[in-house]
Amino acid sequence: MSAVKIVCLNGWGGKLYQDLLPFVESAAPDILCLQEVVHTPASAKDWLTYRDGDHILPQRANFFRDVSMALPNHVAVFCPAAQGILWDDDQQVPSQWGLATFVHKSIPIIGQAQGFVHKTYSPVGYGDHPRSRSAHGVRVYDYAASRAISVTHMHGLRDLRGKMDTPDRADQAHKLLDLSRQVSEPDDVVVICGDFNVEPDSETLSILSTAGLSELVTGRNFSSTRNSHYKKPGKFADYMLINDTEAVQGFNVLYEPEVSDHCPLVLTL
Repeated sequence: MSAVKIVCLNGWGGKLYQDLLPFVESAAPDILCLQEVVHTPASAKDWLTYRDGDHILPQRANFFRDVSMALPNHVAVFCPAAQGILWDDDQQVPSQWGLATFVHKSIPIIGQAQGFVHKTYSPVGYGDHPRSRSAHGVRVYDYAASRAISVTHMHGLRDLRGKMDTPDRADQAHKLLDLSRQVSEPDDVVVICGDFNVEPDSETLSILSTAGLSELVTGRNFSSTRNSHYKKPGKFADYMLINDTEAVQGFNVLYEPEVSDHCPLVLTL
C-alpha cells in the first residue's frame, strides 16, 4: 500500500545545510513543511550574518533555493513573514525570512491558504519582538487511498520572556486552526504541525486538542524535539497533530542525523 510521508522541520536558517540537504533528499518526503527559511534574491553569497543585539547567527543566504534544488521534483512555495537586513561584513543585504512548503509533483495540490498567525507582513525590517509569523496550508489528493489530506504549518512566535502562555499565543492558535479549516473539507485527514515555541502543557495545544486533533509527539511519549545543538532548557518546541489517528502508519522524532537544532518530525499516512 502506497503511503504519504510528511516531514516537518525548523531548518535553523540553513546553519547545518550540508547535513540537511542530503537528509531531505534521502528522506524523500511527499510533503516537507520547513520553518526558518531564508530567501535572499539580492545576493549570490552562500552565507550572510543575522544580527539582533548579541544574537548573532550565520544564515544560509539562499536556503530556499538550496532546498528547492535538493527537491527538484517538488512544487516549492515560500511564505515570507518579513524582509529585514542580513550582513555581508559591513554591507547590509535585504533578505526575506519565513517558511516554505514542498509538495511532490506527483501529488495534486487542490487547495492552498497562506496567512499570518501573528501581526502581518513586515516589509521594512524584521520588526519588534514578538515578530510577524506566517502559516501555510495545502490540501492534496492521495490517489492511493482515495482521500484528501490537508497539511498546515506555522513557526510560532518567539517571546523573549519564554514559552509561557500569552494572549498572543492563544490568538495565534485560533488563527492557525482557522487557516487549516480554510483548506480542509469534512472528510479530510487533517494535519497541523510546526515549531510552535510552546511547552507540552500549553494553551496552544489545548486549543488544538479541543478542536479534535491528537498531538503525536507527546501522545507517543517522545521526550524531546531538540538535539545536542540546543543548549537551553526546555526540550520541546515542535509538534504534529492529526484528526484521525487511525490514518497514522508511522510517526517518529528523528534524533539522528542532526540537521538543525530541531529534530525532524516524520509522519507516514
